[in-house]
Amino acid sequence: MEFIVEKIGMSRTIAAQSVPVTLLRVLKAKVCTLNENESAIVAYSDGKSINKSVTGQQKKFGLSAEFNRFTTLSKVANKEAGDLDVSSLENANLLQITFKSKGRGFSGLIKRHGFAGGPAAHGSRFHRTSGSIGNREWPGRVQKGRKMAGHYGNETTSVRNSFVSFDAASGILVVKGSVSGANGALGRARIVK
Repeated sequence: MEFIVEKIGMSRTIAAQSVPVTLLRVLKAKVCTLNENESAIVAYSDGKSINKSVTGQQKKFGLSAEFNRFTTLSKVANKEAGDLDVSSLENANLLQITFKSKGRGFSGLIKRHGFAGGPAAHGSRFHRTSGSIGNREWPGRVQKGRKMAGHYGNETTSVRNSFVSFDAASGILVVKGSVSGANGALGRARIVK
């Protein structure tokens, strides 16, 4: 089963052995269409922006103005259209959480790849640069795969986290460990087992 989740942030369990956890809010969603392979088109709320194509879809599926985003979930527990069934989360053991990682823009080698850099003082003239990037006349080019400065972050990342708890009333899902992405970001949670 797959769900749309919003990252709230990190916390820890209060027990003799404290466990770091991530809090996720399962968004309320409406199943619009069910496909033969158990996937479904669902509508959910994200912001207030709306256009004519969204208005047309809302009218087609009889949705309120609150549900202004549409997506496809790979597997749902529903047998008919309506509210997305989240009861299967209570029996989950392992979840695969997918988010976009935090975007860090154009980053240097030290931040992007963990290079050590050079001495900070005493006129070395080598501080945070890459150093040599190739050989000599042969091969006369930079080898493929050379680690260089460039765009870092804002990539889709998936992590498998152990299930801790789920509160159906508030829709708060608690998983063990960290999850990539900024607080408030939207992602997916899929039950693995």
